[in-house]
Amino acid sequence: MNGIFGEISYKFKYGSILTKLIVINTAIFIVVKMVDLFSFLAGTMPFSQTIADFFALYANLSHLALHPWGIITYMFIHAGFLHILFNMLWLYWFGVIFLNFLDEKRFLRVYIWGGLAGAVFFVLAYNIFPGLAAEGYFVRVIGSSAAVLAIVTAISAYMPDYVIYLMFIGPVRIKYVALVTILIDLISIPYGANAGGHIAHLGGALYGYWFAVNMRKGKDIAALFSVPHKKKHRLKVKRNRYKTRNDWEYNAIKKEDNEKLDRILDKIAQNGYDSLTEEEKRFLFESSKRN
Repeated sequence: MNGIFGEISYKFKYGSILTKLIVINTAIFIVVKMVDLFSFLAGTMPFSQTIADFFALYANLSHLALHPWGIITYMFIHAGFLHILFNMLWLYWFGVIFLNFLDEKRFLRVYIWGGLAGAVFFVLAYNIFPGLAAEGYFVRVIGSSAAVLAIVTAISAYMPDYVIYLMFIGPVRIKYVALVTILIDLISIPYGANAGGHIAHLGGALYGYWFAVNMRKGKDIAALFSVPHKKKHRLKVKRNRYKTRNDWEYNAIKKEDNEKLDRILDKIAQNGYDSLTEEEKRFLFESSKRN
């Protein structure tokens, strides 16, 4: 068990922002379900419903005023195993593509702002449209789907002709995957019990598309909404990350660097050297010196 937790801890500490978000979402889900397990063994009611109620995003403005943190926390709470499984799979698949072309700061900003856009769409819809307003007092939403769909739509609109391979279908441009996903959400609103979830998804998708359109023009709207910070000038000491490491850490770092190098070489093969970010070019140069 120590090995498993040690590897997870290492991945969280040294992994990409994609890895960190998957670990955070999964860890929260496991903690909530473990609380449920202990509640069941103690003969009390499952506690996960109370946790979901506390951290959810509410459509009713009175409820929202009592739970304002729900605007952020709702995107890290999941209802069940399939809910988190599909969200994390989509986040991973499209997150890897996103990070092949854009950096981690933009990834995190799109994720958070996409989730916030989904929250705004959800609340506005239930307070504007008569067909939804009647149910608005009781409705709440949880899940990272809006944030994930922001990532999906952002990279699909930024690199619309990028090809992925789907089982039983074959090569497909990612713009069509995003379009079909959005269409399913759109036509699903009148049916089932998750109209609020589908509306939130559309808010995330719209933000992702808006981000991508502006990025293609050279304008980063995600950065415009970020809090500016003053850069601190520090004396940088370059350190060989392979030194003073035990065998386990050395092999883990080596494996991670090899995987990163493979992704960079694939990117060069598909889009040329000029598609690399400055960080990727520096990493490629340092790898060539080590080898």
